[in-house]
Amino acid sequence: MPTEPAWQRENRQPRVLIVDDDFEIAEPVKYALEGLGYTVTHVSDGNKGVDAIEVVNPDLMVLDMMMPGRSGFLVLEHLRKIKRDNVRVIMVTGNEGERHQAYARMLGADDYMHKPFAMEKLVARAKELLALPFVDALESKSTNDSGKDSENPTELPS
Repeated sequence: MPTEPAWQRENRQPRVLIVDDDFEIAEPVKYALEGLGYTVTHVSDGNKGVDAIEVVNPDLMVLDMMMPGRSGFLVLEHLRKIKRDNVRVIMVTGNEGERHQAYARMLGADDYMHKPFAMEKLVARAKELLALPFVDALESKSTNDSGKDSENPTELPS
């Protein structure tokens, strides 16, 4: 059974962590998301981003790929390594490479946007991602183990 996001369960506004060294991008994003009533924290490098994950406990991260201290990829790896699968991530970058986008998705980024981007697009995507329920990991495993809802269920010989 899907699990509703923590901010809905706890009846509070979503918490957003922006990790981006480009203040000309980060500050307008912060302003736009605060305009929706979200609680927004901005840090300017990857190391501060890793530290802020524990303090802010975000529901959504807007994460730059290339930053001083630690790249967005390393921040995202850390996030998933500490079992924070309930945090939605929008990775933003000036890099056009398809390999980078594929790697970000493999690490668990929910979206990948190229700079410059339309603020309306980022805000709309943030709202969509924050509204999505999470699949319960235990249920997902048991469903897959039983062969139900699987594309190729394993049949045992009789």
